[in-house]
Amino acid sequence: MTDIAPPVAFSHLGIYVYDLAKMEDFYTRVLGFIVTDRGIVRGTTPIVFMSRNPEEHHQIVLAGGRTGAPTDRLVNQISLRVESLAALRRIYQMASREREVTDIDPVNHCVTWSVYFRDPEGNRIEVFVDSPWYVRQPLVEKLDLTLSDEEIAARTKARWEKDPTFKPLAQWKREFADKLKAQMAGTAT
Repeated sequence: MTDIAPPVAFSHLGIYVYDLAKMEDFYTRVLGFIVTDRGIVRGTTPIVFMSRNPEEHHQIVLAGGRTGAPTDRLVNQISLRVESLAALRRIYQMASREREVTDIDPVNHCVTWSVYFRDPEGNRIEVFVDSPWYVRQPLVEKLDLTLSDEEIAARTKARWEKDPTFKPLAQWKREFADKLKAQMAGTAT
């Protein structure tokens, strides 16, 4: 009998960009996205998270540093949400058995617990489950999926609860919804 993958839902798209400031301006000014976080990831790549939905910390991720011809790889990653750490572990195990899947990387972002990997043609996939917390992004730390759900949650909370931006995800969603409403009220005609 073969494993059946748990249900996944499309969440967000990350794209590489040549001019991060220009693209941020376009997505915020023309499409109405709000920047939810920004920073440097993996030491050198500037990154901007944007959303128009208080249920989603980010719907678009702009990653700077794109080089090469416009026909070069544009998609940074395709991100899919699962409902539980158990489902995330199942995806991790299934991907780990595939010979053509590479770069498997379980990551703790505090806001999510994720597994990244590349499909057989090299496209980057992120499968994740939301955690109950928010902290300023980007954060990238190793995730040990051999731990129980309770141990992962306890370690995540202990690691970031002293950060001044740490808060329950529900609180972040309420605050972002208020920010989104204020923006919409300011642009209403």
